[in-house]
Amino acid sequence: MSESSDQIRSEMVAGMIDTGRKPNRRQGTDTRTGAELSDFCRRLVTRRSDPIGTGRAAQFTQAYQTLTAEQRGFFFDRLLEDYAPDSDRIIAAARAYKENPGFKTHRSLAKAVEAPRQNLFRSINMAPGGTSTLVKMRQHMLELSMPQRVRLRAVEHDLKEVLRSWFHRGFLHLRRVDWDSPASLLEKIITYEAVHQIQTFEDLRRRLEADRRCFAFFHPSMPHEPLVFVEIALTQGLAREIQPLLARDSQVAGGRDIDTAMFYSINNCQTGLRGISFGGFLIKQVVQELRQELPQLTTFATLSPVPGFQSWLGQQSEGSVSASPIGRQAMRTRQELQQHGDWYRNAEVQQSLQLPLLRLCAHYLLHEKLDGWPIDAVARFHLGNGASLQHMNWLADTSPRGLAQSAGMMVNYVYDLGRIEKRHDQYINKGEVSVSEVIRQLAAELAEGQE
Repeated sequence: MSESSDQIRSEMVAGMIDTGRKPNRRQGTDTRTGAELSDFCRRLVTRRSDPIGTGRAAQFTQAYQTLTAEQRGFFFDRLLEDYAPDSDRIIAAARAYKENPGFKTHRSLAKAVEAPRQNLFRSINMAPGGTSTLVKMRQHMLELSMPQRVRLRAVEHDLKEVLRSWFHRGFLHLRRVDWDSPASLLEKIITYEAVHQIQTFEDLRRRLEADRRCFAFFHPSMPHEPLVFVEIALTQGLAREIQPLLARDSQVAGGRDIDTAMFYSINNCQTGLRGISFGGFLIKQVVQELRQELPQLTTFATLSPVPGFQSWLGQQSEGSVSASPIGRQAMRTRQELQQHGDWYRNAEVQQSLQLPLLRLCAHYLLHEKLDGWPIDAVARFHLGNGASLQHMNWLADTSPRGLAQSAGMMVNYVYDLGRIEKRHDQYINKGEVSVSEVIRQLAAELAEGQE
């Protein structure tokens, strides 16, 4: 006889609550021992011999939403310890494949290597709301403390790989967001905007005027939740500073004057999908949409932040690093920035800092690497998509965030449609960065120790 939805839900919540605490009589909840909880999860949710059906998956998604952080942590531990691959089974399957390689033994080996929890994740996905529950589950894992994340990285990796297969580009659809979009979607655009904060609906209205565009990717299983969205300003020529683009009272550009599409904000909305990239696909598809709508567009570029620059600058000012020519310049520059808190408003100090900061930023973008790729996440993203680093813009973002992260500097990455694929291949296969001669020269001057 099947258990009712309410009964199963209450049993799961009660089971998840226990981590050795006393019963909470005020809330009317029961507690169970850790062994009982493990058995409950195995029986109700993750029995390898009896995969959950759509009904049980729905009951799980409902129950998961009610768990506290402590209860979720206990559940994740069970996924790690009880649903890992069977090492004996893997070894036996590997020996069988070595002795008799073929489809059957290879298939047996593949099944043995896969952690049973992956089948659990696929089963949960059968339920309405299952996909969004799994995305939220991975978000909760990524929000754990570092020791917990390290311990659970096998679980998080398995969940990420399952999500990656479902959030493939072929499953996503592009939708334009405008002022006539549902209010709930507009509110989410405000909430998820992390690059240039939207203060009010009036700010949002300006970003959706006739000379602006906003596009987002959606997944069929999460039709009301944007996965990633991009904001574009249609301008005459390259925009070199952000404040005029964001100003609520800025003049709306006329159609005939527009020849450039400036991508000024790209936002990933779902923390649980971190590391599953959609941005590159989004930019390329939006470019195609804009070319069809506005054939007069000749230039596609970004006005991008340099979010890791100030942090890197501080690291170069410490310890033995400061003994190098680059470190010494970084230390002097950092000290001057700290000495003059409002340096960007002081013409004399601003002038003394401009060339050192431009040189340091050029070096940072071109030569500071992580695993062989640019350490700056925004540079890594755009260069990896086939863009060219064309301009560094002095005091292009004087907001508190822009000054704190990049000393007010912003960058123009240009997407030359005829060279995107070639530049992408050169970057991926040879590590070559397409960059203007001006920026390359600034980096060289720093390396040569020029004052």
